[in-house]
Amino acid sequence: MRKLKFWVSVVMVAGVLVLPGVASASLDEAKAMVEKAAAYYQANGKEKALQEFNNPKGEFVMGAIYVFAYDAGGTVIAHPVNPKQVGVNVIEVPDVDGKFFRKEGIEKATKDGTAVVDYKFKNPVSNKVEQKTTYLKKVGDIFIGCGTYK
Repeated sequence: MRKLKFWVSVVMVAGVLVLPGVASASLDEAKAMVEKAAAYYQANGKEKALQEFNNPKGEFVMGAIYVFAYDAGGTVIAHPVNPKQVGVNVIEVPDVDGKFFRKEGIEKATKDGTAVVDYKFKNPVSNKVEQKTTYLKKVGDIFIGCGTYK
């Protein structure tokens, strides 16, 4: 029985190491990703930063978390996981409960520099609508975000 428990533990740990996109990241990890992206933006400029933020194999996609960006009007300007969103204005698109979370986040980050917004969103890993928290930061004239499922 002890050997079975040992092997079950080994398989579980190996699964986490092999499939990092399955596990949810913490809000602190999402914040760290946004801060890293903000530093990249400041060091390299907007054009190069957006190019990297849109790269699905770039340094701002880490398993279950990734950086995205909006302009001040709520148009998606970077989304490495769903490039069809780029160019789409989503400011008035609510979550399943009718919450205008993007509008709320952009308004708060405009006022305070950063925002944390809770809402419900379809998790691409589980394919289910789940609770999500996004950290958003105003950098220059854009808003850089990264979210995590709870």
